[in-house]
Amino acid sequence: MGLGIDTLHLKLALIAILGLGVLFTAAPKAEAAAALGAPAPRVSLSVPAEVTKAVPVIAKGKVVPPRQGRILLETRRARAWLPVAAGKVRHGRFRISFVLRGPTPSASRLRATLVRGRRSIASSAARKVRLRAASAAPEPPAVAPVIDVAPAQAVDPLPADVPAPADVYWGAWIGSQLTGTPAPWDMGAVSKFEQLAGKALSMIEFSAPFADCSKSPCSYYGFPADPFSAIRSHGAIPFFSWGSQAIPGGGDQSAFQLADILAGNYDSYIRTWATRAAEWGHPFFLRFDWEMNGSWFPWGENTNGNQPGEFVAAWRHVHDIFTTAGATNATWVWCPYVSQGDTFASIYPGDSYVDWTCLDGYNWGLNPVAPHGWSTFDKLYGPSYARITGALAPSKPMVIGETAASEYGGSKATWITEMFEALPSRYPQVRGLLWFETTGSDMDWPIETSESATAAFAAGISDSRYLGNAFGGIATSPIPTP
Repeated sequence: MGLGIDTLHLKLALIAILGLGVLFTAAPKAEAAAALGAPAPRVSLSVPAEVTKAVPVIAKGKVVPPRQGRILLETRRARAWLPVAAGKVRHGRFRISFVLRGPTPSASRLRATLVRGRRSIASSAARKVRLRAASAAPEPPAVAPVIDVAPAQAVDPLPADVPAPADVYWGAWIGSQLTGTPAPWDMGAVSKFEQLAGKALSMIEFSAPFADCSKSPCSYYGFPADPFSAIRSHGAIPFFSWGSQAIPGGGDQSAFQLADILAGNYDSYIRTWATRAAEWGHPFFLRFDWEMNGSWFPWGENTNGNQPGEFVAAWRHVHDIFTTAGATNATWVWCPYVSQGDTFASIYPGDSYVDWTCLDGYNWGLNPVAPHGWSTFDKLYGPSYARITGALAPSKPMVIGETAASEYGGSKATWITEMFEALPSRYPQVRGLLWFETTGSDMDWPIETSESATAAFAAGISDSRYLGNAFGGIATSPIPTP
């Protein structure tokens, strides 16, 4: 993805300064009045005194005098307030569905915080809630755990030929810029990102190669049971990207050609990994050898001495080992990079070997690290989505495995807004969305690169179709569409 340069940080700083200027000059009248001595808003919160573990319940309250903004419903854990759910203030009122988890019996404290962008305006008094055990392990809910409910009013139903927008798993690949350690090794990074987004996520993505060959002999990465369990305890689903390569990635990868997989050179390692996955026993997404239509990974058919047809054969070979080992809890995600002309047919392993399709794509903009040009979401994803969901794999749900946009060359906030507007109407088979929340290759991908980008992402993800962390008990494989 390129090398970082000092001007990147200078330009980001300049953008931040200019952005603050815009915020000051365009401040809402309500905030201007507050600065002149108007009363500060007061937030009230009403919640049940006792709730059942993992069962959705309702919190409601008021903001007086009425203010625009979002409400974060937060719980006190480890001496910090962490988000549980989020909703919008409408006409001075809010109503939010939420789910609590934890050891039982126990007591939790909840509060409601009014936020604008990334700034907290006011918080309610804390309310104590007792948490009792559920009578049985719950199935994942059919609706989002975070629901914005407007005051009762008549609405026009959708026409019979227009389906309602479907629910979507959502999450992120979270780097080390938030806490110094990436998720899921530091789940505090997840909490930081959820504070920015204003909502708990339902998927957490991370990756590992086959081996670390920085020293001889190579050491091989085993099944990451502890990170997977941490993600599941958070109520989210692990989304694991597993690459048949060694690190450091820029070295000689001739020992990790697709032919080496087909020759059985890694069968013992793959079988051991799959056996541990089966023993762990819970559903997870497995994105094996992604972006295989490019030349930047050693498993691509256009690099590292690989031959046409070997990718499909290698994928099926690894899949068969998992099946033999009983690792049917892996949901197989096939994920090329967006392409304007590729039909993808020659690299598709077939419906019986793929559970979900996937696409990766980035708007690089004019970032000096890699100025590939500004691309709208539709320009990036439209052609590839049409080919995959049309002739190639029309029956498969799709997840966006990696996406992000730069601040250079256009409005990142507008790009994010347009993405959220496009997804329900023009990409109905996209049932999962993962943001690349990391500064990989010194790019400005995270949502916090500007106040406007953070606000745009929080506004888009607040839609109730994007599901929160209600999947700690999911038990179905392959993982179904929500």
